[in-house]
Amino acid sequence: MILRQGGVLDAAAILDGLYAVQHELLLFCLIFFALGALDDLAFDGLYAAMRLTGRIQPARELETTPPPSRLAVLIPAWQEAEVIGPTVRRMQVAWQGEDYVLFVGCYPNDPDTIRAVGDGAGDCGAVRIILNAQKGPTTKGDCLNQLWLAILVEEDRSGTRFAGVVLHDAEDWVHVEELALHRQYLPRHAMVQIPVVPFIPERGDWIAGHYADEFAEAHDKMLRVRHGLGASLPAAGVGCAFDRDMLHLIARYRGGVPFSCDSLVEDYELGLLIHQLGGRPILAYHRDAVGQLIATRALFPTTMEDAVRQKARWLTGIALAGWDRMGWGGGLLELWMRLHDRRSIVAAVVLAFGYALTALSVAL
Repeated sequence: MILRQGGVLDAAAILDGLYAVQHELLLFCLIFFALGALDDLAFDGLYAAMRLTGRIQPARELETTPPPSRLAVLIPAWQEAEVIGPTVRRMQVAWQGEDYVLFVGCYPNDPDTIRAVGDGAGDCGAVRIILNAQKGPTTKGDCLNQLWLAILVEEDRSGTRFAGVVLHDAEDWVHVEELALHRQYLPRHAMVQIPVVPFIPERGDWIAGHYADEFAEAHDKMLRVRHGLGASLPAAGVGCAFDRDMLHLIARYRGGVPFSCDSLVEDYELGLLIHQLGGRPILAYHRDAVGQLIATRALFPTTMEDAVRQKARWLTGIALAGWDRMGWGGGLLELWMRLHDRRSIVAAVVLAFGYALTALSVAL
């Protein structure tokens, strides 16, 4: 009995009830933490085995000269006036002599970004400012689709067909040999992803350091295991290149444009879709002549507010919307990969119960 006669609470009964709740929470958390640990352990074991057998090798230097081809580089930009100008200038310096056209997607109600792109481009003839027909902001997928249409116009005007399409963000630091690396693999692969390495700023390293750990885990282990197993390879949205014919094929099934306008993670979904269509992706790990990794250096949020907003977009787009939009793939391997991608939504619930269990245990 929880109540004595007269309605007075029985403290011993309440304590017993709390111990019962603690026991159930412990079992719940134990089971799901164990499942998550087994998932991580499987990736760790496969990574170790692939390193020992040579299926995953250290970054090696590019050995051959890639065939000449023209590449389109796309940067969607909304309210990026502070960073887009230096990025455009860095690209011109890094890729001097390369055959590429840089398409920057801007909005008519964002004149500061338009001005910054123009200042960064100077008299460079390889930069195109593409104005969206709508006022910003729209989705990143919508902006990329406008740039895709601009690619088609450019091809008709110049009479030259692009071999591939490269995606970057407005604040990325690109490597000198990135385009050469993409050219090396695009003739044989539908998607090329190079590593993404976060910058760690002098201030805000608690938040940015979390991103550095996460991307080191993802790009140096998780994605390499997925590639070694032949599973789908999500695109990071920066430092990735797509075969032009594959994007044209996807555009045919999406009403003339290849990117999803209503997706929060259009790059992630595009990587999975290419795998479903039979395209071959590759995670290209190479170093330059001085031993530096050919990678994209990216800036990530340094404040809690920005980090929560970005994490919420990834969580919603991959774990929730991705469930409805992309399904669970075919075969046990792809089922495992998508369970791994979407376990974060369950992990959030389990962690909440774990904190509750900790608080209850301390109180008891």
